[in-house]
Amino acid sequence: MTATGRLTRTLGPRTRRLVYGESGPADIREELGATTTVDLAHVVMLTECGLLPGDAAAALLRRITDLRADGFRALYDLPAPRGLYLMYEGHLAAELGADVGGKLHTGRSRNDLKATVTALRLRAELTDLLGELLRLQAVLLARARAHRSVVMPVYTHFQPAMPVGYGYYLAGIATALDRDADALHHVLAQLDRCPLGAGAVAGTDLPIDPARTAGLLGFRDGPLHATDAVAARDIPLRAVAAAASAALTLSRLATDLQLWSTQEFGFVEFPERLVGGSSAMPQKRNAFLLEHVKAKAALAVGGWTAAAGAMKSTPFTNSIEVGTEAVSAVWPALAAVRDSVLLSQSLAGGARPVAGRMERRAREGFVTATVVANRLVAQGVPFRTAHHVVGEAVREAVEAGATELGEITPPGGTAAGIELPPLPEVVDAHDRGGGPGECDRIVRVLRERLAGHCDRLAGRRAVTGRARRRLEETVRALVARGQGTEGAP
Repeated sequence: MTATGRLTRTLGPRTRRLVYGESGPADIREELGATTTVDLAHVVMLTECGLLPGDAAAALLRRITDLRADGFRALYDLPAPRGLYLMYEGHLAAELGADVGGKLHTGRSRNDLKATVTALRLRAELTDLLGELLRLQAVLLARARAHRSVVMPVYTHFQPAMPVGYGYYLAGIATALDRDADALHHVLAQLDRCPLGAGAVAGTDLPIDPARTAGLLGFRDGPLHATDAVAARDIPLRAVAAAASAALTLSRLATDLQLWSTQEFGFVEFPERLVGGSSAMPQKRNAFLLEHVKAKAALAVGGWTAAAGAMKSTPFTNSIEVGTEAVSAVWPALAAVRDSVLLSQSLAGGARPVAGRMERRAREGFVTATVVANRLVAQGVPFRTAHHVVGEAVREAVEAGATELGEITPPGGTAAGIELPPLPEVVDAHDRGGGPGECDRIVRVLRERLAGHCDRLAGRRAVTGRARRRLEETVRALVARGQGTEGAP
């Protein structure tokens, strides 16, 4: 199809390439795969509403199904002067006749069709991303349990702060990612209304049933407001924000692991399958995958910024800036986060803590200073006084070349030896306020939440799976019914 009635000419070849691109077989399969899923549901609805005769519906469904089964091979070499969809619709009209192929677009527009395809793709990609994030959670929590007793210093401002467990650190990353999983669930829950039926911008006066197509495509209902359905893409924007949050957390994990894997720290080692060498320096053993994880977060943040920037100050109606240009930044951003999650699964699972080195640095870093101050507090010394006394003791120890605290003498008092238990017991004693002594409880809570996340995701997948099967069964029944009436008097 090259003319619209109002227009008799199309874009020039160069402009057309800039706007629509040059679609190869993979592009055609990807775009039309989702589009024709919508078409199948739309044809079913039109038939049930009496807007499409049964024989025409059967012919359309057969041809669309055949195209899908063959990977749209018949369309590979066809010109697309006004984009893939109109090329595909023109093919249907050419194959089946205008009286049949020309009826496919009844009661809808490319505007609500495109919004629906975006919603379907977003739902699929978020479902996949959430599933991978939950797998990462399982890895982190398994390692948190396994390395619960590995004592290490936790750092603030890159200085040793207090003693914790490596497993406790991993549980902290899992705690943050748990909120990201919640956010992704929330976005998926907002994808409950199918835009199809909104038409170009104000619905239609034809007696269509948007709820029927919504159900066949796995949505709860049709559009609430037609203009909103084709104008808004805030849900994809919110999806990228939630995904970017997870990527930011993983970038921080990657920063810590890369620092801790240096020779200077020596806290963590990676197997050879997770490191690389140098083309020039024979000694190198680079944990370079962590740098990919850190960089992927930038792509996610950049994707959100690009999409939001394209949406800013656009009219609240169907818009190329929003529906095409802004959305085009969403997919690479989500892909980058998915890559980051997959890499983190391997890195978090493969990282091996060097327990002896970690504990030695904890002993040498005066990380029990706060514990000593709290012991003085327990003896009735005001905290600020205890803080000063212990700080002075640390300074004197450093000046003397010592790596552990000696006797503590409160002002006006006598030397008071503070006996501290072994470091693992010191860690376990911090069992309030979410401290490392509560690691087992933290992991247990997160595992329970992980199970809940998995159940919710399985429920969503079940809904879309049932809808897909229902659509396939309905299409087969309509095709069979149409075949039975062909040639009838």
